[in-house]
Parts: sequence; C-alpha cells; structure tokens
Amino acid sequence: MTLTVHHLENSRSQRVLWLLEELGVPYEVRRYARDKKTMLAPPELRQVHPLGKSPVVTDGEVTVAESGAIVEYLLDAHDIKGRLRPPAGTEARRRFTYWLHFAEGSAMPPLLMKLVFDQVRKARVPFFVKPVVKTIADKVTGGFIQPNIDSQLAFMEAELAAHKWFAGSAFSAADIQMSFPLEAAQARGGLDARYPQLTAWLQRIHARPAWKKALEVGGPYTLLT
Repeated sequence: MTLTVHHLENSRSQRVLWLLEELGVPYEVRRYARDKKTMLAPPELRQVHPLGKSPVVTDGEVTVAESGAIVEYLLDAHDIKGRLRPPAGTEARRRFTYWLHFAEGSAMPPLLMKLVFDQVRKARVPFFVKPVVKTIADKVTGGFIQPNIDSQLAFMEAELAAHKWFAGSAFSAADIQMSFPLEAAQARGGLDARYPQLTAWLQRIHARPAWKKALEVGGPYTLLT
C-alpha cells in the first residue's frame, strides 16, 4: 500500500511533505501545476477529491483532505512513539491542539483576505473606476485586514518569547502546521524585523534537514520570496 501526496505547487501540501520527511515515512508524490491565469488548482485534482484542492493524501483506499486532518491521520498512523505530538493530558498537548487549529482557523483567513485585496488593487479595470477600487481596497486592508494580522503577529511573538516552539519546549507537528501562515506573513503580511522571535523561529524550521529535503521534493516554493 503506497501513501501518495497529491502536491500542488506553492501550496499547503508542502507541509505534508515536510511532516512525512520528519516521520521518515515512504511516500510518492503526484504533482499538479496551477493554472497560470487564475492560479487555481487544475481540474485533475477533482478526480482525487470532489473539491479539487490540495493537500490531499491517498493511502490505499483511504483519501484524506484538509491540512489539519492529514496531520492527525499521519500522526495516528506513523508517530507511534509520539515524537511529533505531546502526550495526551499534558499542557504541551493542549498547546499543540490549539496551534494545530489556529493555523488555519485564525491565522490564514486575514492573510488570504490580504492576498485577495492586493489582487483587487492591481486588477485591470476602466481608468475611471480604478481610483474607487483602490480606495476601497486600501480602506479594507488598512482598517481591518492588516490590524488583524498585526494583532495576531504580536500574540504569536509573545508566545514564542515564552516558549521555544509552539507546543512548548519541543518541536512538534504544530510547528509544521504553523509554517504556512507564518511564511505567508513574512512574504506579504508584515512579518519583519519587528518580530525577532517569529523571525528566529522561521530560521530554526528552515534549518531542519527534513524541511530542506521536503523543499527539494516539492520544488520551487514562492512563498519564500
């Protein structure tokens, strides 16, 4: 039975490759390229999962979608010694669960909104409409989206000032899950030298051999530029 990662370029599926490298689990990669005009996933992914999004893993007859669900599935199946998930009932496990869900539930929505409104600001529209479009995009970004991102970055900065890793003193799969929003924040959300703890955390994860190997496997990853 072969575990297959359906990997979309420049996407959350990079985290799944990294987790598998950390676990040392054999896997295959099936690659998908984004549509060059829309930047959306190709329709071929709908043959794997009805929503046609990545990440998705197939493990024999089992198909699992959603990053957090995939992380938990792989940990249940392959992290028998609990190396990447703290023991149940501990404070570290509570923190692990919180950050595992925070990544997509809280951190990503404002970053996605910022990406959308950045695209709206640059969209081709009639010249007499462009000032209106830009004004609306600027007001939404400056009045709601960026303050929300800034608040979250400040919160995460304070957490990492007290804990080396998101779940506590040890690296865990919660750090893998948190990598995508924080790499996105560094690329377009304002994560810069004002946040030394977050910057140092990014440097630590990028120095991990399994992260580097996953990057080789996954290919170009433009969130890092």
